[in-house]
Amino acid sequence: MIEWIPVTGSSRIVAEAYDPATETIYVQFPDGVEWRYSACPPNVWAEFTAPGQSRGKYISAVLDHKPHGRHTG
Repeated sequence: MIEWIPVTGSSRIVAEAYDPATETIYVQFPDGVEWRYSACPPNVWAEFTAPGQSRGKYISAVLDHKPHGRHTG
């Protein structure tokens, strides 16, 4: 089960989660769609969730270049 962390101050995403066992970042968008981004070691998660980091820009610049797809829970 994914433990979603609410995201405030972002217009692009509403929640995020990380599974260190599979090195997967999960992102939930305002329309309810959930995506998973694989091959994300802990340092990528730390960069993505760093204070002041634009989640949308990080997704475009880094996560969209990782294996990814829609998460169907």
